[in-house]
Amino acid sequence: MATSSLLLLLADGRFPAGAHAHSGGLEAAVAAGRVNDLASLESFLVGRLTTAGLVGAAFAAAAHRVASPVGLTAAERAPATARSVGRGHPAGRAGTPADHAGGSGAPADSAERAVALARLDAELDARTAAPALRAVSRRQGRALLRAGRAIWPRAPFGDLPATPQGAHQPLVLGLLCAAAGLSRTETATVAAYGTVTGAASAGVRLLGLDPYHVQALLVGLAEICDGTAADAARAADDPPERLPAAAAPLADISAEVHATWEVRLFAS
Repeated sequence: MATSSLLLLLADGRFPAGAHAHSGGLEAAVAAGRVNDLASLESFLVGRLTTAGLVGAAFAAAAHRVASPVGLTAAERAPATARSVGRGHPAGRAGTPADHAGGSGAPADSAERAVALARLDAELDARTAAPALRAVSRRQGRALLRAGRAIWPRAPFGDLPATPQGAHQPLVLGLLCAAAGLSRTETATVAAYGTVTGAASAGVRLLGLDPYHVQALLVGLAEICDGTAADAARAADDPPERLPAAAAPLADISAEVHATWEVRLFAS
């Protein structure tokens, strides 16, 4: 299957990772009256792209860098390990075998990958202020991991942090995209795209919006989505503690309130 087809497959809402069960915070925003029409939905989606979208895409791209040596022989990996991959160095281009997390050489073995992924997991946890959203991210990570293990069983999913709740969804996505042969920028694109399409689809169900108008809205956001993905892919060159930390406090508060509802249409 061509790389472009794999990108479409992973970005498809029908991919069996449970994304359809989440509104990305839209259900709470609708209930609070902050989103009630197409214009306010657009503002909501732009806000998600520039906060959760940027952070999630950057961490997915960084996880992709950790997994990029997968499938290489020791002889192929050695030159990449010996090179510096700092900003501006030819070995630091997106999608090259030298892509990794931390900027000091591609992880040479499972132990190094595990350490790098644990750092990313801890940093993403620190950037996710709401306990409800941390739980959602790990729940979605578990769902995505089940699909990934079935499709790409040789991917280094065993190097993910062995926490009872599972790893954060962007980290699983990064490893899955690397196993599929996608580039770092393509990985960030899948992540950024996913932060808006789920909420947009939920808008049709929650507000009764015309699905054609919602799709037109998404087409209009394509440039912003691509720009967010490009920014995230570039940021992945930085150490984990320097990755984007854009926050949305109102979304955090709304997520905690939403988690207390006895009746809700979406899990988040």
